[in-house]
Amino acid sequence: MKKLRNMAIAGAVAAMAVTGFVGTAQAQRDPAYAAARSSGAVGEKTDGYLGVVGAETPELRRLVNDINIKRRAVYTQRASAEGATVDQYARAAACQSIARTAPGEKYQAPDGSWQTRTSAPPSRDPVCG
Repeated sequence: MKKLRNMAIAGAVAAMAVTGFVGTAQAQRDPAYAAARSSGAVGEKTDGYLGVVGAETPELRRLVNDINIKRRAVYTQRASAEGATVDQYARAAACQSIARTAPGEKYQAPDGSWQTRTSAPPSRDPVCG
């Protein structure tokens, strides 16, 4: 039952990415965010939020906090609509966000370590399918 619920949530997240709900936030990236992401200063975490990789500056922390607040608002709204918890929804979104990383970008592997995406698929939690 839990696996079916996770699959339904993951499907909803994938549909949102296609329809632009999640993609809109990415399309309107702050240049500072794009630079931090491409330089490997930030990365996608397995919990659905953005994390600081390495040395943290006050500016970088503010940027990550701002993005994560916006993500949490989206997750809260969508989780309610899907009958899921915010954490369930965020983890399903993490599956999609990590899958969409580009070579050179950072992501958190299932063991919690930070990895750099290569041309190969990223290492994702088995629940991601």
